[in-house]
Amino acid sequence: MDLPFQIDLTGQVAVVTGGSGIIGGMFSRALGKCGAKIAVLGRNAEHGQKVVDDIIAEGGEAYSFSCDVMNKESIIKCKQEILDKWGKINILLNVAGGAIKDAAIPQDQFADIEGDMLNFFTTDMENIRKELDLNLYGTMLPTQVFGEAMMGQENANIINISSMGAYGPLTRIPGYSSAKAAISNFTEWSANYFAKSGVRVNALAPGFFQTPQNHALHFNEDGTPTPRSKKIIDSTPMGRYGEPEELIGALLFLVSPKGSSFLTGVILPVDGGFHCYLGV
Repeated sequence: MDLPFQIDLTGQVAVVTGGSGIIGGMFSRALGKCGAKIAVLGRNAEHGQKVVDDIIAEGGEAYSFSCDVMNKESIIKCKQEILDKWGKINILLNVAGGAIKDAAIPQDQFADIEGDMLNFFTTDMENIRKELDLNLYGTMLPTQVFGEAMMGQENANIINISSMGAYGPLTRIPGYSSAKAAISNFTEWSANYFAKSGVRVNALAPGFFQTPQNHALHFNEDGTPTPRSKKIIDSTPMGRYGEPEELIGALLFLVSPKGSSFLTGVILPVDGGFHCYLGV
């Protein structure tokens, strides 16, 4: 992995929830290249081993830990294992989260319903609750548990993952947009709460990025964009989707011990201008 620029995190310990996923794994590898020791967290430690192997192959140090971000006892156990192994925690990346397919509403507006299509009024609200829990409580619980251990540590900072849905509700995903708006709010609340403890708290707000998982949702088999994808591209001033690697520079800036030492409570959009374009 080539980094857009280098920062020195030698000797620091970074905890990455959702560390075996595409974004979490990418972030783990990037911080590993900067010299940090990486705790790759996921519900199944075996799934994170590939990320660990990649970091070690690059000369870094990493270990995969089993952790359920929705279970406080699991997080406490994981924290103790990390402290027993490395003695401290400097950085927490709350990457675990995401949209739940069954929580999506199939149409943009009620008037778009055709026949017996599922709609907001027939949606199982339990799926919405799961989506809220995964994203919001899946960020709050690790912050509560790991944040206490980070106080007073060098370059102590927490990075959360917000979304364009936090700036304004995206159609079809009310639960996800609501959860990400709550994460932005919680990020700002936490920044104030932790400010005099030496822990900085910020968030990334990604726009629309192209990954293998969502490619089929946004593009037809012939490579042309779906109608929803065309809306996204037309609403992005830069006129394209982002590449996942384009998030790395923003992450390195936020965790930099020198470059962002007086920066906290910031929700940093990485979105090709999507958040500041109103369509006219």
